[in-house]
Amino acid sequence: MRVTCPIREGAQRHPEAEALRFMGQSWTYRTLDAEVARWTAALEARGVGQGDRVALLSTSHPMVTFLFWALGRVGAVFAPLNARLTSAELQPLVDAVAPRLTLALDSLGDRLSGSLSLESFPEAATASPTPLRAWEEDTPRVILFTSGTTGRPKGAVLTEGAFRASCRASAANLGAHPSPRWLGTLPLFHVGGLAMLTRTAYEGGCLLLHERFDAEAVNRAIDTEGASYASFVATTLERVLDARADRRLPDTFRFALIGGGPVPTALLTRARAAGLRALQTYGLTEACSQVTTERPDEADGRTAGPPLPGLEVRIVGTDGALLDVGQEGDVEVRGPTRMAGYWNQAEATNEALHDGWLRTRDVGVLDERGRLTLLSRRTDLIVRGGENLYPAEIEAVLANHPAIAESAVVGVPDPHWGEVPVAFVVPRPGHPLPEDLDAWCRQSLARFKVPTRFVALETLPRNAMSKVERTVLRRQAMS
Repeated sequence: MRVTCPIREGAQRHPEAEALRFMGQSWTYRTLDAEVARWTAALEARGVGQGDRVALLSTSHPMVTFLFWALGRVGAVFAPLNARLTSAELQPLVDAVAPRLTLALDSLGDRLSGSLSLESFPEAATASPTPLRAWEEDTPRVILFTSGTTGRPKGAVLTEGAFRASCRASAANLGAHPSPRWLGTLPLFHVGGLAMLTRTAYEGGCLLLHERFDAEAVNRAIDTEGASYASFVATTLERVLDARADRRLPDTFRFALIGGGPVPTALLTRARAAGLRALQTYGLTEACSQVTTERPDEADGRTAGPPLPGLEVRIVGTDGALLDVGQEGDVEVRGPTRMAGYWNQAEATNEALHDGWLRTRDVGVLDERGRLTLLSRRTDLIVRGGENLYPAEIEAVLANHPAIAESAVVGVPDPHWGEVPVAFVVPRPGHPLPEDLDAWCRQSLARFKVPTRFVALETLPRNAMSKVERTVLRRQAMS
């Protein structure tokens, strides 16, 4: 199927509708289309064309959106790099994609040798009258590097069709909206950030772009800028509620998608009391963001919901055999949002993709209603004396302790049991490490699942994707 640039379509259908907002600046579809045309001309002047890769090191900024849509118009592939990485970490990623062009914000340019200034890149360009080309849905649009918590990052290739299918699936679950306004607080080098960028364009909505998460700014966008959707993790959701002192949200705000792990029951109750409808989700880069999400009329916070419309999820054993409802095993995903493969890594691609299914390397279980409960990454699984322990299950118990803000559980070697769980916990402000954590866990967990140690931290180490860096915690536990 052939499609065209949604920004140009928006400029033709509703030119004065707001398409993008950032720090008090606003672009309509007409003015955004003109800006994208200018960036398209700048790319063409540099000889960037079909299939070329363009690497970018930047925080979230309107220029990233101009570049993203301009790359689509010339048929090039966007390779955004994690703005929190060091020069030593970035260089292998650049080498892997072999970009025709490398751009960086001036403030980050010293980390990327040979990069051109993003700010000055289009200065001499003028909009080109060249007619727009149509895109095939299987055209690669983005190479997104996975976070690398379990090894060297791999570049997942996501197509135009995958982004459009992700938009359709999410919209089918959330319900019709005449002009959705997504809060863009996730970085644009993250699949979640790009999902919001593309969804608003495909649906004729507006992206309320933020350079970074700030609870006060989020609440202003909710209260005064008509934000209708947002994506949070438990800790950012709590910060939003704290900052607004639990004031009720306006009716213009519809749903918040919640990812990143278990959410305390008390926090969900608090959110509902403030009129914030939270839907738990499960997703991954290789499936172009969301895979499962709670249905709005069935959300109870107990699972990550069923697959989005058009997607399939199944649970298989380590031998690949299909498992029944209630049986724990590896999560596999099938549908049009699946990645095309890993960039220039045939062996890794063949390991991940088989018979139309994506092996996620996550461990989960489906209930009788097809709802997914995620238990752990396969590599995070803790095997104690032959028994499988899932960090998410233990973390969910700790999350409900009134003095614990967040936690992470890792396995460490043990001469008797093979592995034992150690829990790292972040106490809430003003609370010391609770002395009753062992007893608290024993109320809900079998004895062998209870952590052997509880270690207090001020914060959990996280990467730029907000994922807990468990390898760092394992090293700390072992030392």
